[in-house]
Amino acid sequence: MLLDTPVCNFGWKAPDFTLSDPHGIPFTLSDHLGSKGLLVIFICNHCPYVKRIAHRLAADTRQLMKEGINVVAVMSNDYRDYPEDAPQKMVEFARKHDFPFLYLVDENQAVGKAFDAICTPDFFGFNARGELQYRGRLDNAKMGDDTDRTPELLNAMRMIAQTGNGPQQQHPSMGCSIKWHT
Repeated sequence: MLLDTPVCNFGWKAPDFTLSDPHGIPFTLSDHLGSKGLLVIFICNHCPYVKRIAHRLAADTRQLMKEGINVVAVMSNDYRDYPEDAPQKMVEFARKHDFPFLYLVDENQAVGKAFDAICTPDFFGFNARGELQYRGRLDNAKMGDDTDRTPELLNAMRMIAQTGNGPQQQHPSMGCSIKWHT
């Protein structure tokens, strides 16, 4: 089911959380909030929207990280019902797409719910004070059309790093619904 994310709730502060990577090593959100901000991305392995942008996501986040902006990804899907999203498959997916960022397991889905994550991908850009300044899409390309790609996420995160504020005009991300445990 294709869903769009809501508009950015400027200034919203994400609750701190600790999640583990697929190997069980814990990471805490507050430890990754850098002086130039933090990008939190909700993704999963089986979503065709995530698969479609995976190479661009890796390249754009690598560039942001070189510029001092921290990046973490969270997988909130119920992987018991969607085994392609299981932790071992996360390792394989991240390796295949050469992800430079942490890819964390939201085992009980509490982080996805706290963020009100809607779909995969869902992007949350925070400034150095931990205030939400971006909730939009990776770029303006339509599914299947990479000819005219404006890097909305890249530009927004650079603006946040420089000014502490995100762009006032943002386009919602769209993708597959997060698969909640029932």
